[in-house]
Amino acid sequence: MHLFYIENTQWIDYKSKIILLQKEEARHALKVLRLKIGDNVHATDGQGNWFYCNIYELGKRHCTLRIIDHQTKKGKRNYKIHIAVAPTKNIKRFEWFLEKATEIGIDEITPIITEHSERREMKIERSNRVITSALKQSLKAYHPVLNEPIKLNAFLKDVKEQEKYIAHLLDDNQKSLKDLCPPNKDVCILIGPEGDFSKSEVEMAMKSGFRVVKMGKERLRTETAALVACSTIHFIND
Repeated sequence: MHLFYIENTQWIDYKSKIILLQKEEARHALKVLRLKIGDNVHATDGQGNWFYCNIYELGKRHCTLRIIDHQTKKGKRNYKIHIAVAPTKNIKRFEWFLEKATEIGIDEITPIITEHSERREMKIERSNRVITSALKQSLKAYHPVLNEPIKLNAFLKDVKEQEKYIAHLLDDNQKSLKDLCPPNKDVCILIGPEGDFSKSEVEMAMKSGFRVVKMGKERLRTETAALVACSTIHFIND
């Protein structure tokens, strides 16, 4: 199954039942997949709309799809997963998390800057390409939102999720996320850098309504802990 991502909804003409593939998506259809007129494909706008299409027109630099059928809210869940995580020094490890979390299912990712952060800047466009590729490979209809990096204290001022948790290693008395988090709730989980959150950051998060949790008995790297957090929320809701 070939899935195309329609980044700009202006490229979808519902009245004429036409979708125009642009830039890399058109090149991929023409040069890589070598699709032909009449071939069946799928497309999504990353907002839950799923289109069953066929190739309507091909040119040297463009590709047009004709919509055969359209499904809304494909794969929509009754809970939201928001992981706020400190980017790793090695960006490939962070991109690994983005890829795998997209495959598993995640709604929002916020890179947070903490006292012990080893990386304070990111190329959001590059990271979004990783997410888009994973979305297409795993046949998802929702494109996770990747926010710009933000300092932890600023992030804590505007967290909208119902359930809020912070994972840290400052002590061993935390309860497990799976034992605290109820199902069918929007969840935000804070994951710190390799050097962990500072004591003052944990206290600041707790004053903002975050509850302290652990991901399990093992000591995990940042990107692993973030992925386990994402997977745990799905497990709770199964």
